[in-house]
Amino acid sequence: MKDKVTIHTLKRFKQIGQKICMVTAYDATFAHILDQAGADVLLVGDSLGMVVQGHDSTLPVTMDQMVYHSKAVTRGARRAHVVGDLPFMSYQVSPQEAVRNAGRLVSEGGVGSVKLEGGAEFAETVRAITRASIPVMGHLGLTPQSVHKMGGYVVQGRDEDQARKILDDALALEQAGAYALVLEGVPLELARTITQSLTIPTIGIGAGVDCDGQVLVCYDLLGMNPDFKPKFVKRYANLHGSITEAAGAFFSEVRKGAFPDEDHSFKSSKNIRLVAGSPTPTRAELPATTTAEGGEKIGPVYGVPV
Repeated sequence: MKDKVTIHTLKRFKQIGQKICMVTAYDATFAHILDQAGADVLLVGDSLGMVVQGHDSTLPVTMDQMVYHSKAVTRGARRAHVVGDLPFMSYQVSPQEAVRNAGRLVSEGGVGSVKLEGGAEFAETVRAITRASIPVMGHLGLTPQSVHKMGGYVVQGRDEDQARKILDDALALEQAGAYALVLEGVPLELARTITQSLTIPTIGIGAGVDCDGQVLVCYDLLGMNPDFKPKFVKRYANLHGSITEAAGAFFSEVRKGAFPDEDHSFKSSKNIRLVAGSPTPTRAELPATTTAEGGEKIGPVYGVPV
């Protein structure tokens, strides 16, 4: 395994011009696959509210849910740095509450840092969390938790006043101690200026190629939702088609009686004579393990080897 990625690794990547690869993950299986594929950063995003839970925004996601998914992702990651989103209203009330919730993501969820949305108005919150020795990643531009304030998922920073505000916010977050910054849904020219103005890495999503790294939602880059087609997403696979085809083949074989066949069934090691109407043994009366033909052991939990 390559060396574990830390916040210091990411800063060094910016210094030497090595692009940072970040992607979302919400469970241990995806985390393991993406980690092995070479992800530098795995983001346990509150985007799970939309892609996992089926909501139309990230706003319903709770702290308990973020802790749960963070635990799963950190179990699957080995090399990648894991950052967890602070969900809506987990940090906006007070810096003290923000520190408490950030601490939960680290101590219970196992993440290496936390991410929050917002600019200079949350500088003191960033300072408070970093004083508690918890690294903070900022998030500017199109901030999904502010969807109602923005009037929808709209590109930010297209006029001069708005662009100046985002640049000032970026500088304020760096000054407050943020170790990195996500720039979402901003013009590439603005992202370039911000990236050149900061000593901390910028990670873009819909922000052009000049950011120090890029992030996409894993479900988007894998093509799992054919109806979601934003301009900034490039599909690197068509898992929606692959999964549909595989599941359809399974359903077809089940309906035809072709699955399971003999190769996918167990056989007794000796002839067993059962009398119709004999009582079925209770779970307590069953042996702890059953030995299948060839000595294969199947544990008390179906399918788990022992």
